[in-house]
Amino acid sequence: MLNQKKRRSLVETELDGVYGQEETKRQVKSALLTGRHIILVGQPGIGKTTLVKAIVDALPSDEETPYVRVQGSPDLTPEDLIGDIDPVKALEYGPMSPEAFTPGKLFKADDGVLFFDEVNRASGKLQNALLQALEERKATIGAYDVDLDADFLFIGTMNPEENATEPLSDVFLDRFDLVYMNPPASLSTEATIVEDSGEDIVEFSQPLLNALLTFIRSLRDDEDLEKHPSVRASIGVYERSQSNAYLDGRGTVSEDDIRRALTSVLAHRIRLKPSVRYAQEPEDFLEERFSEHLENVAGEQGSHP
Repeated sequence: MLNQKKRRSLVETELDGVYGQEETKRQVKSALLTGRHIILVGQPGIGKTTLVKAIVDALPSDEETPYVRVQGSPDLTPEDLIGDIDPVKALEYGPMSPEAFTPGKLFKADDGVLFFDEVNRASGKLQNALLQALEERKATIGAYDVDLDADFLFIGTMNPEENATEPLSDVFLDRFDLVYMNPPASLSTEATIVEDSGEDIVEFSQPLLNALLTFIRSLRDDEDLEKHPSVRASIGVYERSQSNAYLDGRGTVSEDDIRRALTSVLAHRIRLKPSVRYAQEPEDFLEERFSEHLENVAGEQGSHP
């Protein structure tokens, strides 16, 4: 486990690169200060990985702190994570000999951080293996019990809408504190994230950028949608709109540049509710909503000369 000095350093840092999310950062610091394992919960593209990287970067630079990342997948096995018995070495040293065991990623995270991205894509079998490792510091590989010489802080992420594999069991979740991440609370925070993270190719005027971001933010509250665009979608439209302008030989983004980027960037990042889905395609829905949004923006600007 991270020692107290390292954990306290997390409390004293600003977690650079994570804009807004003040309550989320406070919750993370509160959990990590006492060495509790956590899972960050939020939709894809909301900044979970960015927050984890900021946590790792905030650890004392004068000490080497192991950081191991695991990508969740239904194909990931306990042997991938914990290790396995090498049959050749088992014949040479004996099946119960420590020399016959090849350590997995858990051992590399000793006295450091194990980052498990998309933990709810793990199979039930892998959840059970992790549960045993976190609770008992032991692992069962086939017929063998292996003592884990690894003590680490577990930080996981999960998308609550992911259904690629088995759900996380209550017994598994009971070993963690869950910290929830939401989209940026304010337009200005989202604009800062987009401008800081996105490519700058041509000029994107602030009024037009505000119009784009307020449109995407309105989709997150749209009652006709059951899946909503994240900040990653905002960055995508921001970049692709500039690309469209550049390819047309212009140095400034227009409304039409944004319009031409919507289908490619947003159509697969939203999901219409069944009552709407059978009457309208996502592409048509976006075009209609964006046109309505621009009319509303123009009307508001006209009423405030």
